[in-house]
Amino acid sequence: MAVPPLAPPPCSPFYLRRQAPCPQCSWGMEEKAAASAGCREPDPPRAAAVPCYGVSVDPDDILPGALRLIQELRPHWGPEQVRTKRFTDGITNKLVACYVEEDMRDCVLVRVYGEHTELLVDRENEVRNFQLLRAHGCAPKLYCTFQNGLCYEYMQGVALGPEHIREPRLFRLIALEMAKIHSIHENGSLPKPTLWPKMHNYFTLVKNEISPSLSADVPKVEVLEWELTWLKEHLSQLDPPVVFCHNDLLCKNIIYDGSRGVNEVDYCQYPTRETQLQWLHYYLQAQKGTAVTPREVERLYVQVNKFALASHFFWALWALIQNQYSTIDFDFLRYAVIRFNQYFKVKPQVSALEMPK
Repeated sequence: MAVPPLAPPPCSPFYLRRQAPCPQCSWGMEEKAAASAGCREPDPPRAAAVPCYGVSVDPDDILPGALRLIQELRPHWGPEQVRTKRFTDGITNKLVACYVEEDMRDCVLVRVYGEHTELLVDRENEVRNFQLLRAHGCAPKLYCTFQNGLCYEYMQGVALGPEHIREPRLFRLIALEMAKIHSIHENGSLPKPTLWPKMHNYFTLVKNEISPSLSADVPKVEVLEWELTWLKEHLSQLDPPVVFCHNDLLCKNIIYDGSRGVNEVDYCQYPTRETQLQWLHYYLQAQKGTAVTPREVERLYVQVNKFALASHFFWALWALIQNQYSTIDFDFLRYAVIRFNQYFKVKPQVSALEMPK
Protein backbone atom coordinates (compact mmCIF):
# COMPACT_ATOMS: atom_id res chain seq x y z
CA MET A 1 0.00 0.00 0.00
CA ALA A 2 1.37 3.38 -0.86
CA VAL A 3 1.34 7.13 -0.84
CA PRO A 4 -0.35 8.91 -3.79
CA PRO A 5 1.35 8.19 -7.11
CA LEU A 6 3.58 10.60 -8.86
CA ALA A 7 2.64 11.53 -12.39
CA PRO A 8 2.82 8.99 -15.26
CA PRO A 9 5.53 8.83 -17.96
CA PRO A 10 7.82 10.37 -18.90
CA CYS A 11 7.44 12.86 -16.09
CA SER A 12 8.42 10.81 -13.06
CA PRO A 13 11.52 8.90 -14.09
CA PHE A 14 13.15 6.34 -11.84
CA TYR A 15 16.93 6.75 -12.12
CA LEU A 16 19.47 3.95 -12.02
CA ARG A 17 23.04 5.17 -11.72
CA ARG A 18 26.37 3.47 -11.42
CA GLN A 19 27.93 5.37 -8.55
CA ALA A 20 30.31 4.91 -5.63
CA PRO A 21 28.65 3.79 -2.42
CA CYS A 22 27.88 6.45 0.16
CA PRO A 23 30.53 6.36 2.94
CA GLN A 24 27.69 6.04 5.48
CA CYS A 25 25.48 3.72 3.49
CA SER A 26 25.44 1.10 0.78
CA TRP A 27 23.13 2.45 -1.87
CA GLY A 28 25.78 2.63 -4.62
CA MET A 29 24.88 0.40 -7.52
CA GLU A 30 27.91 -1.86 -7.22
CA GLU A 31 27.99 -5.62 -6.68
CA LYS A 32 28.76 -5.27 -2.97
CA ALA A 33 25.63 -3.16 -2.41
CA ALA A 34 23.36 -6.14 -1.89
CA ALA A 35 25.46 -7.52 0.94
CA SER A 36 25.49 -4.34 3.02
CA ALA A 37 22.24 -2.58 2.15
CA GLY A 38 20.91 -2.86 5.68
CA CYS A 39 22.49 0.52 6.49
CA ARG A 40 19.98 3.35 6.37
CA GLU A 41 20.76 6.80 5.06
CA PRO A 42 20.90 9.61 7.60
CA ASP A 43 17.97 12.00 7.59
CA PRO A 44 18.44 14.40 4.67
CA PRO A 45 18.50 18.16 5.21
CA ARG A 46 15.17 19.96 4.87
CA ALA A 47 14.60 20.91 1.24
CA ALA A 48 14.82 24.57 0.33
CA ALA A 49 11.67 26.33 -0.83
CA VAL A 50 11.04 25.96 -4.54
CA PRO A 51 10.43 29.20 -6.49
CA CYS A 52 6.89 29.59 -7.79
CA TYR A 53 6.28 31.76 -10.86
CA GLY A 54 2.94 33.24 -11.86
CA VAL A 55 3.20 31.87 -15.37
CA SER A 56 0.55 29.79 -17.11
CA VAL A 57 1.75 27.76 -20.09
CA ASP A 58 -0.68 27.04 -22.89
CA PRO A 59 -0.68 23.20 -23.24
CA ASP A 60 -1.48 23.56 -26.94
CA ASP A 61 1.36 26.03 -27.53
CA ILE A 62 3.99 25.33 -24.90
CA LEU A 63 6.98 27.17 -26.38
CA PRO A 64 6.12 30.84 -25.52
CA GLY A 65 5.37 30.04 -21.87
CA ALA A 66 8.38 27.73 -21.62
CA LEU A 67 10.67 30.50 -22.88
CA ARG A 68 9.29 32.90 -20.24
CA LEU A 69 10.24 30.37 -17.58
CA ILE A 70 13.67 29.84 -19.10
CA GLN A 71 14.32 33.59 -18.86
CA GLU A 72 13.84 33.26 -15.10
CA LEU A 73 15.78 30.03 -14.65
CA ARG A 74 18.56 30.59 -17.20
CA PRO A 75 18.80 34.37 -17.70
CA HIS A 76 22.18 33.99 -19.41
CA TRP A 77 20.60 32.02 -22.26
CA GLY A 78 19.64 34.18 -25.20
CA PRO A 79 16.12 33.41 -26.50
CA GLU A 80 17.53 32.79 -29.95
CA GLN A 81 19.90 30.15 -28.51
CA VAL A 82 17.27 28.01 -26.87
CA ARG A 83 16.47 24.71 -28.54
CA THR A 84 13.50 22.56 -27.63
CA LYS A 85 12.56 18.91 -27.81
CA ARG A 86 9.07 17.50 -27.18
CA PHE A 87 8.63 14.18 -25.40
CA THR A 88 5.52 12.35 -26.55
CA ASP A 89 5.44 9.22 -24.38
CA GLY A 90 3.57 10.89 -21.54
CA ILE A 91 -0.16 10.29 -21.26
CA THR A 92 -0.98 12.53 -18.30
CA ASN A 93 1.13 15.66 -18.83
CA LYS A 94 3.00 17.38 -21.66
CA LEU A 95 6.76 17.71 -21.51
CA VAL A 96 9.32 19.77 -23.41
CA ALA A 97 13.09 20.02 -22.94
CA CYS A 98 14.83 23.41 -23.28
CA TYR A 99 18.60 23.56 -23.79
CA VAL A 100 21.37 25.41 -25.65
CA GLU A 101 24.20 22.85 -25.94
CA GLU A 102 23.97 19.92 -28.34
CA ASP A 103 24.82 17.40 -25.62
CA MET A 104 21.93 18.70 -23.45
CA ARG A 105 24.29 18.72 -20.48
CA ASP A 106 22.39 21.64 -18.98
CA CYS A 107 18.75 21.15 -19.83
CA VAL A 108 15.48 22.26 -18.23
CA LEU A 109 12.40 20.09 -18.52
CA VAL A 110 9.11 21.98 -18.56
CA ARG A 111 6.15 19.81 -17.56
CA VAL A 112 2.66 21.16 -18.25
CA TYR A 113 -0.12 19.43 -16.36
CA GLY A 114 -2.83 17.75 -18.40
CA GLU A 115 -6.41 18.99 -18.39
CA HIS A 116 -8.26 18.21 -15.13
CA THR A 117 -5.37 16.08 -13.83
CA GLU A 118 -5.90 17.67 -10.42
CA LEU A 119 -8.69 15.08 -10.20
CA LEU A 120 -6.04 12.37 -10.38
CA VAL A 121 -2.93 13.80 -8.76
CA ASP A 122 -2.48 15.88 -5.62
CA ARG A 123 -0.03 18.42 -7.05
CA GLU A 124 1.10 19.83 -3.71
CA ASN A 125 1.84 16.34 -2.47
CA GLU A 126 3.65 15.61 -5.73
CA VAL A 127 6.03 18.52 -5.14
CA ARG A 128 6.68 17.37 -1.56
CA ASN A 129 7.39 13.84 -2.79
CA PHE A 130 9.65 15.19 -5.54
CA GLN A 131 11.75 17.10 -2.99
CA LEU A 132 11.84 14.15 -0.59
CA LEU A 133 13.10 11.84 -3.33
CA ARG A 134 15.66 14.45 -4.41
CA ALA A 135 16.95 14.76 -0.84
CA HIS A 136 17.61 11.01 -0.86
CA GLY A 137 19.34 11.08 -4.25
CA CYS A 138 16.45 9.41 -6.09
CA ALA A 139 15.15 12.25 -8.27
CA PRO A 140 16.42 15.20 -10.31
CA LYS A 141 16.53 18.77 -9.00
CA LEU A 142 13.22 20.64 -8.97
CA TYR A 143 13.87 24.15 -10.32
CA CYS A 144 10.46 25.78 -9.90
CA THR A 145 6.72 25.44 -10.07
CA PHE A 146 4.33 27.59 -12.10
CA GLN A 147 0.56 27.91 -12.35
CA ASN A 148 0.00 24.72 -14.33
CA GLY A 149 3.23 22.79 -14.11
CA LEU A 150 6.81 22.58 -12.93
CA CYS A 151 10.38 22.65 -14.21
CA TYR A 152 13.09 20.19 -13.25
CA GLU A 153 16.52 18.86 -14.15
CA TYR A 154 17.09 16.62 -17.15
CA MET A 155 19.03 13.48 -16.31
CA GLN A 156 21.13 11.75 -18.95
CA GLY A 157 20.28 8.12 -19.54
CA VAL A 158 18.31 5.55 -21.50
CA ALA A 159 14.59 5.01 -21.02
CA LEU A 160 14.29 1.26 -20.64
CA GLY A 161 12.06 -1.02 -22.66
CA PRO A 162 10.60 -4.48 -21.88
CA GLU A 163 13.64 -6.14 -23.42
CA HIS A 164 15.95 -4.32 -20.99
CA ILE A 165 14.18 -5.01 -17.72
CA ARG A 166 14.28 -8.75 -18.39
CA GLU A 167 18.08 -8.66 -18.14
CA PRO A 168 19.20 -9.88 -14.68
CA ARG A 169 21.95 -7.23 -14.55
CA LEU A 170 19.40 -4.44 -14.93
CA PHE A 171 16.46 -5.83 -13.00
CA ARG A 172 18.80 -6.31 -10.06
CA LEU A 173 19.63 -2.59 -10.15
CA ILE A 174 15.93 -1.76 -10.28
CA ALA A 175 15.28 -3.98 -7.27
CA LEU A 176 18.06 -2.32 -5.29
CA GLU A 177 16.90 1.20 -6.12
CA MET A 178 13.29 0.36 -5.34
CA ALA A 179 14.35 -1.05 -1.96
CA LYS A 180 16.04 2.30 -1.31
CA ILE A 181 12.91 4.31 -2.11
CA HIS A 182 10.74 2.00 -0.04
CA SER A 183 13.01 2.66 2.95
CA ILE A 184 12.42 6.43 2.90
CA HIS A 185 10.40 7.60 5.90
CA GLU A 186 9.64 11.32 6.02
CA ASN A 187 10.40 12.74 9.48
CA GLY A 188 11.05 9.21 10.67
CA SER A 189 7.40 8.17 10.38
CA LEU A 190 5.74 5.63 8.13
CA PRO A 191 3.67 6.99 5.23
CA LYS A 192 -0.09 6.70 5.52
CA PRO A 193 -1.67 4.11 3.21
CA THR A 194 -3.69 5.85 0.51
CA LEU A 195 -4.47 3.13 -2.01
CA TRP A 196 -8.08 2.54 -0.97
CA PRO A 197 -9.12 6.18 -0.44
CA LYS A 198 -7.61 7.11 -3.80
CA MET A 199 -9.18 4.16 -5.61
CA HIS A 200 -12.54 4.99 -3.99
CA ASN A 201 -12.24 8.61 -5.18
CA TYR A 202 -11.53 7.43 -8.73
CA PHE A 203 -14.48 5.05 -8.64
CA THR A 204 -16.83 7.74 -7.27
CA LEU A 205 -15.81 10.05 -10.10
CA VAL A 206 -16.44 7.31 -12.67
CA LYS A 207 -19.79 6.40 -11.10
CA ASN A 208 -21.15 9.94 -10.73
CA GLU A 209 -19.78 11.75 -13.77
CA ILE A 210 -18.51 9.29 -16.36
CA SER A 211 -20.71 6.17 -16.21
CA PRO A 212 -23.38 7.42 -18.68
CA SER A 213 -20.75 7.60 -21.43
CA LEU A 214 -19.01 4.29 -20.70
CA SER A 215 -18.39 1.91 -23.58
CA ALA A 216 -20.15 -1.46 -23.66
CA ASP A 217 -16.68 -3.02 -23.37
CA VAL A 218 -16.27 -1.57 -19.87
CA PRO A 219 -17.81 -3.50 -16.95
CA LYS A 220 -20.98 -1.94 -15.52
CA VAL A 221 -20.64 0.33 -12.52
CA GLU A 222 -22.37 -2.21 -10.28
CA VAL A 223 -19.73 -4.80 -11.23
CA LEU A 224 -16.90 -2.35 -10.57
CA GLU A 225 -18.32 -1.48 -7.16
CA TRP A 226 -18.55 -5.17 -6.20
CA GLU A 227 -15.00 -5.82 -7.41
CA LEU A 228 -13.64 -2.84 -5.49
CA THR A 229 -15.23 -4.11 -2.28
CA TRP A 230 -13.84 -7.60 -2.92
CA LEU A 231 -10.36 -6.25 -3.65
CA LYS A 232 -10.19 -4.30 -0.41
CA GLU A 233 -11.38 -7.22 1.68
CA HIS A 234 -9.15 -9.78 -0.05
CA LEU A 235 -5.94 -7.73 -0.12
CA SER A 236 -6.26 -6.23 3.35
CA GLN A 237 -5.96 -9.75 4.79
CA LEU A 238 -2.37 -9.91 3.53
CA ASP A 239 -1.16 -7.42 6.14
CA PRO A 240 1.05 -5.70 3.55
CA PRO A 241 3.88 -3.35 4.55
CA VAL A 242 3.26 0.38 4.12
CA VAL A 243 6.09 2.04 2.21
CA PHE A 244 6.86 5.19 0.23
CA CYS A 245 6.23 4.22 -3.40
CA HIS A 246 6.75 5.57 -6.88
CA ASN A 247 3.54 3.85 -8.04
CA ASP A 248 4.09 4.21 -11.78
CA LEU A 249 7.13 2.18 -12.78
CA LEU A 250 6.39 1.64 -16.43
CA CYS A 251 9.45 0.75 -18.48
CA LYS A 252 9.74 4.25 -19.96
CA ASN A 253 9.79 5.72 -16.46
CA ILE A 254 13.00 3.87 -15.59
CA ILE A 255 16.09 5.76 -16.75
CA TYR A 256 19.38 3.88 -16.82
CA ASP A 257 22.49 6.03 -16.67
CA GLY A 258 25.19 3.88 -18.15
CA SER A 259 27.21 3.47 -21.31
CA ARG A 260 24.50 2.07 -22.97
CA GLY A 261 5.02 5.78 -24.51
CA VAL A 262 3.02 3.54 -23.60
CA ASN A 263 1.15 2.65 -26.77
CA GLU A 264 0.62 -1.08 -26.34
CA VAL A 265 0.48 -3.37 -23.32
CA ASP A 266 1.95 -6.79 -24.05
CA TYR A 267 1.22 -9.10 -21.14
CA CYS A 268 3.06 -11.91 -22.91
CA GLN A 269 6.18 -10.20 -21.56
CA TYR A 270 4.96 -10.28 -17.96
CA PRO A 271 7.81 -11.82 -15.92
CA THR A 272 7.64 -15.51 -15.17
CA ARG A 273 7.45 -16.87 -11.65
CA GLU A 274 11.16 -17.74 -11.77
CA THR A 275 12.12 -14.22 -12.84
CA GLN A 276 9.90 -12.66 -10.19
CA LEU A 277 11.43 -14.82 -7.46
CA GLN A 278 14.95 -13.76 -8.52
CA TRP A 279 13.92 -10.09 -8.55
CA LEU A 280 12.21 -10.31 -5.18
CA HIS A 281 15.24 -12.07 -3.69
CA TYR A 282 17.47 -9.14 -4.71
CA TYR A 283 14.91 -6.66 -3.39
CA LEU A 284 14.53 -8.30 0.04
CA GLN A 285 18.26 -8.80 0.40
CA ALA A 286 18.87 -5.11 -0.31
CA GLN A 287 16.12 -4.07 2.08
CA LYS A 288 17.18 -6.33 4.97
CA GLY A 289 20.93 -6.28 4.49
CA THR A 290 21.07 -9.99 5.39
CA ALA A 291 20.37 -13.32 3.73
CA VAL A 292 16.71 -14.05 3.03
CA THR A 293 14.86 -17.34 3.20
CA PRO A 294 12.81 -18.94 0.41
CA ARG A 295 9.72 -18.55 2.61
CA GLU A 296 10.24 -14.76 2.82
CA VAL A 297 10.61 -14.53 -0.95
CA GLU A 298 7.53 -16.70 -1.53
CA ARG A 299 5.49 -14.61 0.90
CA LEU A 300 6.36 -11.41 -0.96
CA TYR A 301 5.66 -13.13 -4.28
CA VAL A 302 2.10 -13.87 -3.16
CA GLN A 303 1.58 -10.31 -1.90
CA VAL A 304 2.94 -8.74 -5.08
CA ASN A 305 0.85 -10.85 -7.41
CA LYS A 306 -2.33 -10.27 -5.45
CA PHE A 307 -1.72 -6.52 -5.38
CA ALA A 308 -1.19 -6.62 -9.16
CA LEU A 309 -4.98 -6.96 -9.28
CA ALA A 310 -5.29 -3.61 -7.52
CA SER A 311 -2.86 -2.11 -10.03
CA HIS A 312 -4.99 -3.25 -12.98
CA PHE A 313 -8.17 -1.91 -11.37
CA PHE A 314 -6.57 1.39 -10.31
CA TRP A 315 -5.13 2.24 -13.73
CA ALA A 316 -8.30 1.16 -15.54
CA LEU A 317 -10.30 3.67 -13.47
CA TRP A 318 -7.58 6.27 -14.09
CA ALA A 319 -7.83 5.67 -17.85
CA LEU A 320 -11.62 6.12 -17.82
CA ILE A 321 -11.19 9.51 -16.15
CA GLN A 322 -8.46 10.49 -18.59
CA ASN A 323 -10.65 9.40 -21.50
CA GLN A 324 -13.27 11.90 -20.33
CA TYR A 325 -11.00 14.90 -19.80
CA SER A 326 -7.55 14.55 -21.37
CA THR A 327 -6.58 16.37 -24.58
CA ILE A 328 -3.57 14.09 -25.13
CA ASP A 329 -3.74 11.95 -28.27
CA PHE A 330 -4.00 8.52 -26.68
CA ASP A 331 -6.70 5.84 -26.69
CA PHE A 332 -7.44 5.87 -22.97
CA LEU A 333 -10.66 3.90 -23.36
CA ARG A 334 -8.85 1.04 -25.07
CA TYR A 335 -6.21 1.11 -22.34
CA ALA A 336 -8.92 0.89 -19.67
CA VAL A 337 -10.50 -2.10 -21.41
CA ILE A 338 -7.10 -3.84 -21.64
CA ARG A 339 -6.48 -3.37 -17.91
CA PHE A 340 -9.98 -4.53 -16.93
CA ASN A 341 -9.65 -7.57 -19.21
CA GLN A 342 -6.32 -8.50 -17.64
CA TYR A 343 -7.80 -8.05 -14.17
CA PHE A 344 -10.60 -10.54 -14.83
CA LYS A 345 -8.25 -12.89 -16.67
CA VAL A 346 -5.72 -13.31 -13.85
CA LYS A 347 -8.10 -12.90 -10.89
CA PRO A 348 -9.02 -16.62 -10.56
CA GLN A 349 -5.46 -17.94 -10.32
CA VAL A 350 -4.09 -14.98 -8.33
CA SER A 351 -6.88 -14.99 -5.76
CA ALA A 352 -6.22 -18.70 -5.21
CA LEU A 353 -2.59 -18.12 -4.16
CA GLU A 354 -2.01 -18.88 -0.50
CA MET A 355 0.57 -17.38 1.82
CA PRO A 356 3.28 -19.87 2.84
CA LYS A 357 2.93 -21.29 6.33
